[in-house]
Amino acid sequence: MKQTILVVEDDKMIRELVQIYLQKAGYDVVVAADGEEAKDVFLREHPCLIILDLMLPKLSGEEFCTWVRQQERNEVSIIMLSAKSRTEDKINGLKIGADDYLVKPFDPEELLAHVEAVLRRTGQFCQKITYNGLCIKPRKGEVLLFDNKLVLTKHEFNILYYLMENPNVVISRENLIGKLYPYADKHVSERTIDAHIKKLRKKIEDNPADPNRIITVRGLGYRFVAE
Repeated sequence: MKQTILVVEDDKMIRELVQIYLQKAGYDVVVAADGEEAKDVFLREHPCLIILDLMLPKLSGEEFCTWVRQQERNEVSIIMLSAKSRTEDKINGLKIGADDYLVKPFDPEELLAHVEAVLRRTGQFCQKITYNGLCIKPRKGEVLLFDNKLVLTKHEFNILYYLMENPNVVISRENLIGKLYPYADKHVSERTIDAHIKKLRKKIEDNPADPNRIITVRGLGYRFVAE
């Protein structure tokens, strides 16, 4: 599972430079050009770390940082990347929720070193799989839907985790039974899996009667749609 980094920067050249550099280092990178767009991307992608410019249109970097820290699930790390170089600016950035502060102009190698240092401290929060706002954190046993924590049973969690680990692959009911009930003393019906899926859909689908995340492949099983 790659770690996802959100780059929030209105300067297209800098945004693309940072994106390319981080991708070459092995990270998944998503971007936003202003503070309002960054909110949408944050809720959809559940990044591990945010690289945040301060002088942004629509919503300033300071305002976006404050908003992030007000969210229920706010363990994401933030590195502020700004032309504001005064000591007061750095102190204010750290006070409102930044984990690190880097002044422009910057060396990409230095930025990467800061990213790696921050993620060494917070990497345990980055074990996650995310598709279109649905995020599962296997090590923490959490599932979030657009930053809202869901309450799943053990079997619902394990089904979702297995399906999200194998996106766009058809998983048979028999396979799911083997994952959920490896030591069962008696026969487990495929209808049991169908019942778990039905309950799970009610928690993660906009319309459980017409699901677009976990779909049924007739005669074969279920498939988690990742687009």
